[in-house]
Amino acid sequence: MRVTIRPYKNIDWFTVAIYSLLVVFGWLNIYAANFDPEATELLRSSSEPAKQLIWIGLSLIMIGALFLIDSKFFVEFAYIFFGISILLLLMALLFGVEINGAKAWFQLGPVRFQPAELTKVAAGLALARVMSRYNFQMNSWRYVLKMGMVVFLPAIIILMQNDTGSALVYFAFFLVFFREGMSPVVLFLGALAAIVLVLSLLYPTVYIMADLFLLFAGYVYFEKQKKAALIIVGITALVFILIFGVSRLLEKDFGFTIPFLAGVAASTLYLTGQVIVKRLPGIGIGLLLLWGMLGYTYSTHYVFDSVLSDYQKNRILVMLGLENDPQGIGYNVNQSKIAIGSGGFYGKGFLQGTQTKFDFVPEQSTDFIFCTVGEEWGFLGTSMVILLFLILLFRILFLAERQHSAFSRIYGYGVAAIFFMHIAINIGMTIGLAPVIGIPLPFFSYGGSSFWGFTILLFIFLKLDTNRAELIR
Repeated sequence: MRVTIRPYKNIDWFTVAIYSLLVVFGWLNIYAANFDPEATELLRSSSEPAKQLIWIGLSLIMIGALFLIDSKFFVEFAYIFFGISILLLLMALLFGVEINGAKAWFQLGPVRFQPAELTKVAAGLALARVMSRYNFQMNSWRYVLKMGMVVFLPAIIILMQNDTGSALVYFAFFLVFFREGMSPVVLFLGALAAIVLVLSLLYPTVYIMADLFLLFAGYVYFEKQKKAALIIVGITALVFILIFGVSRLLEKDFGFTIPFLAGVAASTLYLTGQVIVKRLPGIGIGLLLLWGMLGYTYSTHYVFDSVLSDYQKNRILVMLGLENDPQGIGYNVNQSKIAIGSGGFYGKGFLQGTQTKFDFVPEQSTDFIFCTVGEEWGFLGTSMVILLFLILLFRILFLAERQHSAFSRIYGYGVAAIFFMHIAINIGMTIGLAPVIGIPLPFFSYGGSSFWGFTILLFIFLKLDTNRAELIR
C-alpha cells in the first residue's frame, strides 16, 4: 500500500476538537473519581489517572500512524482484521483471565487487554466491505448470511465469555442495515419484541396476548376485512367463554391462557379459510406474525427463568421496580442516582464530590463514571457532556452522508451506531433506566482497551473522510 504524501490534508478538525474535549473532560473525571486528599502522590505510575494518561499519549502516536496508511488498506484487509479478531476472542475464551465474571481478557504482566473492544472496529470494517460490493442487495440471502455472520459470530463468542453488555452492542449494526435499505418492518418488530418482553415481566402473560390479538384484529379491520375482524373477535370470545365455563363446571382450573389460546386457534381456522378462498396474502402474513408473537410472549418467562443467570435476572427486576434491593444488586445504581442527584444544578465543584471521595459508588471510574460528572458538575455538566456526544454523533452522520464511497459511508454509520449504543446504555445504567450490563462510556471510562477501541473506530473513519471524493473499494 502506498503511503499518503499529505496524510493530514482534509482532516475534519471540528470532529477532532470534539474528541479532544471529551478526552480531556473524561480524564478530569477519572482523576476526580480517584482523588484522595490525603494521598501525597496521586499521579504515581500505578494509579488509574496516570495509566489513562499513558493510554491517551500512546493513542496520539496511533492516530498519527492511522493517517499515514492509505485508505484502501482498510478495505483490502477488512476480512483479515475480522478473522484475526475472531481468533483473539476464541483465545481469550480458552486461555484468558476471568475478571468480574467474564473470561474476556488477556493478562500481559501489569497490562490487561480485552479483544472485544477492537473486534467492534473489525466488525465495522468487515460489514462495510460486505455491503459496499457492486452487486450488493439487502434482500439477497447470500448477503444476509454474510451480514449475519459479521454481526452475530463475535456476539455469540462474547456471550460465551459471559460479557453480555459487549455482545448487545453488536445489535447497533441493525441501524446500519436500516440506513442501507432494510425494511422498517424489521425494526418495528424488534421494538415490538422488546416492548412485549418488558410488559410480559410486568403484567400477566394473558393480558399481553390479548393486547396482541386485539392489535391483529385491528390490522385485519384496516385491511378492508371489517366483517372478518368482527367474526374472529366473536369466535375467540365465544370459545373462551365456553372452555372457561367448562373448566369451572369440571372444577379444573385451566386459568385464562388455555381458553384464550383455544379461542385464537378457532378464529385462526376461520381466517385461514378466508385467506385461501379470497386469496388474502397480507392476512396470512399477519397470522404468522400473530402466532409468532404469541409464542414469543409465552416463552419469555421460560427464557427469563431458565436461560438468564441469577444476577442478570435480579438486575432486570430491580430496574423494572419488581424488586427492591438497595443494599444488594441495586446498590450501585442507587448510589449512582444519589451522587447525580446530590450535584444539583451547578454541582459540588471539581474534586468536591462526597460520594466520589468516600467510594460509595463501586466501579466509579469505569462503568459509573457519569455519576462523577453529575455530582461534581451538576445538571449543567451532564447536559454539556450529553450535548458534546450528540454533536459528535450528528457530525459523524453528516460526514458519512457526504462520502462518495459506499464503504466509507457504511463504516461511518457503523461508528455512529456503536457510539450511540454505548452512550445510551451507559448513561441509562447510571440513572436506572437500563440494566447494569457493564459497558464503558466512550472516552470517559477508565481502561486502555476501550479507549483505544473507540479512538481507532473514530479515526479510521476520519482517515477515510480525508479521501471522501474518491470511490474507495
